[in-house]
Amino acid sequence: MAAAASLDDPFYYLVNFEFVLGWVAERHGDLLSDEELAFLAEFAALPRASRALLVRMVMRRGEHFRTSKLVYPEISAEVSAHTADRAETGNSAASDPGEAALAPLVAAGLVESAPALSLEVLFAQLRLPELRQALAGEIRAAGLSASLGKGTLLDALAPRGLAARPLAAWWPEAPDRVVRLTVMATCDRLRLMFFGNLRQDWSDFVLAELGVQRFERVPFGAESRAFQRREEVDAYLALHRLRERLDAGEPASMLAAELPPVLADNSWLAARHRRLELALGRQAERAGQGELALSLYHQAGWPVDAGSAEARIRCLRLLERRGEHGEAHALTEALAGGSPGEAEAQALARLRPRLRRRLGRAPLPREAAPDPERLALCLPRSSSVERAVGEHLQRDDAPVAYVENTLLTGLFGLLCWEALFVPLPGAFFHPFHSGPADLYREDFVARRREHFDDCLARLDDGRHKWAILSTWREKQGLANPFVHWGALEEALLSLALSCLPAEQLRACFERLLGDLKANRAGLPDLIQFFPEAPAGEPRYRLIEVKGPGDRLQDNQRRWLAFFREHGIPVAVCHVRWADPA
Repeated sequence: MAAAASLDDPFYYLVNFEFVLGWVAERHGDLLSDEELAFLAEFAALPRASRALLVRMVMRRGEHFRTSKLVYPEISAEVSAHTADRAETGNSAASDPGEAALAPLVAAGLVESAPALSLEVLFAQLRLPELRQALAGEIRAAGLSASLGKGTLLDALAPRGLAARPLAAWWPEAPDRVVRLTVMATCDRLRLMFFGNLRQDWSDFVLAELGVQRFERVPFGAESRAFQRREEVDAYLALHRLRERLDAGEPASMLAAELPPVLADNSWLAARHRRLELALGRQAERAGQGELALSLYHQAGWPVDAGSAEARIRCLRLLERRGEHGEAHALTEALAGGSPGEAEAQALARLRPRLRRRLGRAPLPREAAPDPERLALCLPRSSSVERAVGEHLQRDDAPVAYVENTLLTGLFGLLCWEALFVPLPGAFFHPFHSGPADLYREDFVARRREHFDDCLARLDDGRHKWAILSTWREKQGLANPFVHWGALEEALLSLALSCLPAEQLRACFERLLGDLKANRAGLPDLIQFFPEAPAGEPRYRLIEVKGPGDRLQDNQRRWLAFFREHGIPVAVCHVRWADPA
């Protein structure tokens, strides 16, 4: 299969699009419908100018386009060259280059030449002066002022229920046409099969070619792909469209009724299903639909071994607010008696005392946890409280660096690079992975435990320092979900590796592996190094900075408790400004 195009080729976007089509046909051919296979064949048979125009449309927003805005120099040049070749053989027909490229798309049914336009689409396609011409009669009939702005005019005309019609019917004097791309859904499906998600798009090719994004090269076979059955693609798209409609403001009650069945044998899609149920539950709760919210939270949160902890906690809090303390207490005690994760255990520790108090139960014994070291500073006002603290504490023999969520995670990502990018089935299936596709799935670490153990073993004999610095030099700029290159200068890494004990790094890395998604955040803002500290004294301390009115977040509290448990030096610095606002 041909490689992706260079930007020196004016048709680079067409080459990239065809690369994706070929990739999907080769690896997902058994998942394509007859209609999608027909599209691949029809597309390949089109003239290059027409193929390029269709791709230009696919890569733009929406499905409707004015023909006057479908003008591209390379396409015009291609049409002109083709016309000249035909003229030499005596078979030439003068035509507008844009229309010449568009005509085969219309003939193939890939573009609709005169689609009916709703009032909303009409407003999206025309400028305000054009709308005043096209809708002059409607504006007069409604008794509206011709000076109304575009949004106000749409709001005023919408209740009139004007039927959709082609642009020529709205505006017979229109200087051009509006056409509609009919295969956007098909192209979205093909893009999904290639990337395994709809977050990534065609721009990834361009960013990679420009060097803005660079990706680790991971070998994978022809059998490596995101989806194994067509039903999985259908389920992903159904969930995605429902989420789009939720974000657009449609009521949760309507969307919940359209939820597709859970694909229980696909843990990845089942997790996406739970996340949508959780989002619908939050929206239903905000709308005052408590019963619906509880139902959605139950669906998303149970069974415990597969459900969402956030959904369970939201369910318990909603039951508490509704005064259903008995049910909330029973569920809370059952969850506390299991093996809740850190975040869930933290939430339960707050819920249980309140519920027991409201039910007249005996209070639970309180566990006193030692507070971290506290600093209190009064500093001149600054735009950045972290920078102000860093500058105040900075000394030649005790430098301070801003490292929030970048240093410890970066050291982890560099040390465990091989484990993160081991080519396991289902982890990598196209050239643009910034990390493994299964990074946040329940079995991610278990599938790679041996590889992570090998990487962490370097901490036992000091090899980790060489491994981290050599990986930093060798992999510079390559995408890694835990490495933020701009925050990791070699001097900072060298200083950190000389001051942070290997056993404390191992403890932090093992905690990261316990919940990669939750534990990669909440780390302290600053680190101060004491490279000349006497033997036996800490050679660094982590510092969480809190400005006036700022409080510790839950994930920060969990990290602080972990640091205290493992003897890792940490302080919380509370700042007030010397000059009041």
